[in-house]
Amino acid sequence: MLTVQRAAYVSEAQLYDNPHLSALTESLASVREAIASEVVLVARAGPRVVGAVRGRVEGSVCHVGRLVVAPDMQGLGIGRRLLLAVESRVQAAVFTLFTGHRSAGNLALYRKVGYALAREERVADTLTLVHLEKRRG
Repeated sequence: MLTVQRAAYVSEAQLYDNPHLSALTESLASVREAIASEVVLVARAGPRVVGAVRGRVEGSVCHVGRLVVAPDMQGLGIGRRLLLAVESRVQAAVFTLFTGHRSAGNLALYRKVGYALAREERVADTLTLVHLEKRRG
């Protein structure tokens, strides 16, 4: 899972000229902690992990994160299916997630499956986080 995550985030790091994105520097221990404490789903092609997503529930809100697909498997609907799968498995009234403002493909996917802009947060000269949410029902 960590290998797929790092591979998937290389293009994001290039997009923002930032090789220090948290998804690229996250430790194996941190991933193991997430697996133990969050909803974590993986997509496989045979024995190979080709995608993953996490959901962290706080009250009636599910924070979706680390939606990743192996670069050679992107564009096949895996990310969409993972996102919808976490929504179907978690009992939450609201699902939230964020991505960077330059991540056009991510933004298009999220909007296509019903996420709407909640707010924007400028965190650096080169990065504005776009926070989106989707209400159940």
